Amino acid sequence: MRPWSPIPIRECGEPLVPLPPQLLRLEPHPYQALGAPYGNQGCPFRLRRGVVQRLLRAQEHLVALAPGRRLAIFDAWRPLAVQRFMVAHAFAEECQVRGLDPALDGPGQRAVRQEVGRFWAPPSDDPAMPPPHSTGAAVDLTLADAAGHPLAMGGDIDAIGPVSEPDHYAGAAASDPGGSAAGFDAHRRLLQRVMAEAGFARHPNEWWHFSHGDQLWAWSGGGPEACYGRVPEALPA
Repeated sequence: MRPWSPIPIRECGEPLVPLPPQLLRLEPHPYQALGAPYGNQGCPFRLRRGVVQRLLRAQEHLVALAPGRRLAIFDAWRPLAVQRFMVAHAFAEECQVRGLDPALDGPGQRAVRQEVGRFWAPPSDDPAMPPPHSTGAAVDLTLADAAGHPLAMGGDIDAIGPVSEPDHYAGAAASDPGGSAAGFDAHRRLLQRVMAEAGFARHPNEWWHFSHGDQLWAWSGGGPEACYGRVPEALPA
């Protein structure tokens, strides 16, 4: 259970809408490329209408602060089947990195499962505890230059480990303001600033994950309830 799981949800019924052309998509979609089972659910580059409006506002803030920079969307809405697939994929991949057999259940595998759980929400079908991306409120994104090339953030999206924590490079940046760590830290802080100004909350363990209107967002801001629950997986848009 996450610390935000007890937050109640009062679903507002706002629809998922496709990301507009003004927002850069990192394509091909990374999870579709892995074979994640989207089925007939349509384009994953969709979010709740109000979240899309806030993303556009965040991009306006970014252009004002850093001309020539753009938001670059890595992932948005996720059906539960995709969440389940990606949790299993992340676990198997991390086991391989550590030389472990993912089919076994030893101490090493349990440690990997715990570490993966810091970054990947359980694919729960309990409507009171939806994975953030299943609500259409959460987005994974980075910064890009004017040509659409992602900037160096000091760690890949979905990386398992301390390198993904938002302030991972803060100490090194303070010690060496001219070093590469300072550049990574500056990029992460810029992303956080423009997203916060647009009303988003950042995941405490992930520099790339932001949301508005879900349980994490409400918990982060001390709000009494979330307005976005899990989106029914029905017709594609």
